[in-house]
Amino acid sequence: MRIGELSRRTGVSVRALRYYEEQGILSPDRRPSGYREFSAQDVVRVEHTRNLLRAGIGTSLISRIVGCMQDGELLLEDCREQLLVERRRIDQDLRTIGAARDALDALLDGTVSS
Repeated sequence: MRIGELSRRTGVSVRALRYYEEQGILSPDRRPSGYREFSAQDVVRVEHTRNLLRAGIGTSLISRIVGCMQDGELLLEDCREQLLVERRRIDQDLRTIGAARDALDALLDGTVSS
């Protein structure tokens, strides 16, 4: 499939798909005409990429993680440590956000409504 079709199937803009390619997340084949040729596995790879981006993982790590993917599935034995590092980072971010929310709640509890 060409890039426009991949965009329609995934809901991701053509511009973003080109960016993913620049970052090494996608590696489409090229037709003799120069057009990119994407596979059904690229649809899965884009979906994984979107999920990882939503989790706060940057494209540089995502490009390393997708290198551990085969047939659209993560091979955790190859990427486990990288994923654990990111999970610990996300856990810390959640603790920080929770502490900030608690501080705001304490301030709000001390305010007087007008």
